[in-house]
Amino acid sequence: MPRSLWSRPVKVMATNLLTKSRVVQFLVNSFLLLIKVSRTPCPAEFCKMAKEKFARTKPHVNVGTIGHVDHGKTTLTAAITTILSKKFGGEAKDYSQIDSAPEEKARGITINTAHVEYETEARHYAHVDCPGHADYVKNMITGAAQMDGAILVCSAADGPMPQTREHILLSRQVGVPYIIVFLNKADLVDDAELLELVEMEVRELLSSYDFPGDDTPIITGSARLALEGDQSEYGEPAIFRLADALDSYIPTPERAIDKPFLLPIEDVFSISGRGTVVTGRVERGVVKVGEELEIVGLKATAKTICTGVEMFRKLLDQGQAGDNVGVLLRGTKREDVERGQVLVKPGSIKPHTTFTGSVYVLSKEEGGRHTPFFANYRPQFYFRTTDVTGAVSLPEGVEMVMPGDNVEIKVELIAPIAMEDGLRFAIREGGRTVG
Repeated sequence: MPRSLWSRPVKVMATNLLTKSRVVQFLVNSFLLLIKVSRTPCPAEFCKMAKEKFARTKPHVNVGTIGHVDHGKTTLTAAITTILSKKFGGEAKDYSQIDSAPEEKARGITINTAHVEYETEARHYAHVDCPGHADYVKNMITGAAQMDGAILVCSAADGPMPQTREHILLSRQVGVPYIIVFLNKADLVDDAELLELVEMEVRELLSSYDFPGDDTPIITGSARLALEGDQSEYGEPAIFRLADALDSYIPTPERAIDKPFLLPIEDVFSISGRGTVVTGRVERGVVKVGEELEIVGLKATAKTICTGVEMFRKLLDQGQAGDNVGVLLRGTKREDVERGQVLVKPGSIKPHTTFTGSVYVLSKEEGGRHTPFFANYRPQFYFRTTDVTGAVSLPEGVEMVMPGDNVEIKVELIAPIAMEDGLRFAIREGGRTVG
């Protein structure tokens, strides 16, 4: 039998020693590369090897950071993941990984990488950090960041600022039930009385928006010191105090698992050779691999099949209410589905272009309109993960609606939205919430 190629002697012919050595090096490198390639599993095998199953051993809770720009939301998020991963396992995320998350393109079936995960002794947390103020307003208003509780980050050096107030207002509007405060950058404040003053100011601000300011846990610390491994009161111990507050102050949410499945679609992308993936937080119900689903809203209703469910790059047998998941769809093209639609149990919800709704119109002091609006007013209506323009009709005998009024309106939208009785929505115009 002929000897294999690699068992035969190789004679290198070259015009000079330098060239000869380069040719030899090239052959050696090529040989090593071939060995490496022969040992590398094919992509499909690699996918299987890389995926582990998500162990649902602890209650799952969704939280997020809110607060004024540059008060340290992203630094705190990095500190939480870094410190808790050392004690309870999980993956530490540094500042740059979180800060660049919205621009990152997901690979494989995964959820939006703006989310991070971490664990405490009692729970598994999904945490959304939206560094850009505009991104955060959009996410909160559309309901993409439906949180079981929020961490309000406020600089102890600056005190509450305009966006601190706006984010508390938005939390109240979209129904965030609990807020915990992290007074950041406490290492920059030498005066204990000043810290107390800022704490009082934050409590009063929360109370003014109907949050229980007097009972709200306020943790004082420094995310930067914690990230550097500092063991003083404001360093790592402050992060553990924050984790304890999350576990004790935010009740374990009751999930609507028994209701028909509904997932508001937050993002869409394609995986070559596998299909289309939609991501979002399951609002209610359960989705299992192999089930038939419908895509409802904005376009004609379409049928599809779920062929995979993942959370934080781990496989799930099923996705359930409260989970931030990626769902792989068979027979659905990337261009056939978009943010703002919903993935649902077939026949459980219908799209509508007209609806009647009860609205509270925010006053000027609450950040709303300064002037009344009239019939045929055309603002943006925010439902779940999208916004659609609609024309307003007023009740008979009502000529105008003043800021601060409660009113029942009829709306005609320019595109159909999946809706049912009791669906929450917000009205925005010119970059501000008006109702």
